[in-house]
Amino acid sequence: MTTNRRRAATIPDVAREAGVSRSTASRALADYGSVSPDARERVRAAAEKLGYRANQLARSMITGRTHTLGVVIADIQNPFFAGVTRGITDAAHTAGYQVLLANTDEDLGAERAAVKTLCDKHVDGLVVAPASTTEVGHLAALVEGVCPVVLLDRHAPSLPTDAVTVDNQGASADAVRRLIAAGHRRIALVTLVGSEPDGGADGGAEHGAGARTGEAASGPFPISTGVERVAGYRAALRAAGIEDTDAYLRVGTFHRQDPAVLTEELLSLPEPPTAVFATDSMIALGVLSAVNARGLRVPEDISVVAFDDAEWTRVVRPRLSVVAQPVQELGAEAVRALLTRIERGARPPRHITLDTTFITRDSVAPPR
Repeated sequence: MTTNRRRAATIPDVAREAGVSRSTASRALADYGSVSPDARERVRAAAEKLGYRANQLARSMITGRTHTLGVVIADIQNPFFAGVTRGITDAAHTAGYQVLLANTDEDLGAERAAVKTLCDKHVDGLVVAPASTTEVGHLAALVEGVCPVVLLDRHAPSLPTDAVTVDNQGASADAVRRLIAAGHRRIALVTLVGSEPDGGADGGAEHGAGARTGEAASGPFPISTGVERVAGYRAALRAAGIEDTDAYLRVGTFHRQDPAVLTEELLSLPEPPTAVFATDSMIALGVLSAVNARGLRVPEDISVVAFDDAEWTRVVRPRLSVVAQPVQELGAEAVRALLTRIERGARPPRHITLDTTFITRDSVAPPR
């Protein structure tokens, strides 16, 4: 049995149909070089008539562009990053770019592998939510080379590139001040940090979590978001005259400590907290799980506030008070910053900071 298959149109076919030279047709189709408006229009009309489809590999060899962006996300299961990714893809498609997505689960090794794979595919630039904002050698090599990088949600002071974040420290301090204004003094913060830095157990000891955290909580965090939210928490407590800012601070490591277990430690203290601030919506689920397991009521027995306005926070009863981030706009702004750097090349790095909004709902009440 034979099948009649129409031969794919080529650039010489388009050139003959449009009545122009092959080189003119090639320039018009690849959108580079000098082509008169009339010739460009005839070439495009001929290409549409013949059903011509560009060879993207050949085009990229001519223009040096693949019109693809690499995106390295820390945790696609987290509603925050899911929303950010939607903002990225929408903005990229509007600008005529495709997106190649990689998920790292906050693992630095997985991030290095993802960055290498995307660069091997010759993406025009990278948006990265780094698993560490201190271990950034693999990203520094790109910034110094030929692949622009924009950091998302986190920034690395040692990396001279653009970053798009919110004011994490200010937003965290504002949330804690609201709990203080409601009458709370024993306010806990539960947070998770990224993967341990290179060096194994010894290298990661300073990032671990203990019953109290002590020096562990005071040590450097591998993710700037954690640094800033903890700094805002501590600043608000100190401003209220609460000097022991580690008493109710619990820091875990992704994939090693469960936020519910950390919260259970807090609830088991002789003087447990009367309020808990969770630094993202996934952590908040763990906090609420531990609170429910104890038979406690929110907000009658304990108040709860979360960073991120996940959809479920508006559905549960009581509805959760949250720090809302402009999630999709963060992703879109990162794409705009990356495309600007791709088009304009070298320029001073910018740290773009977007505003957050505190949404008051039903999960905060004065302590009993």
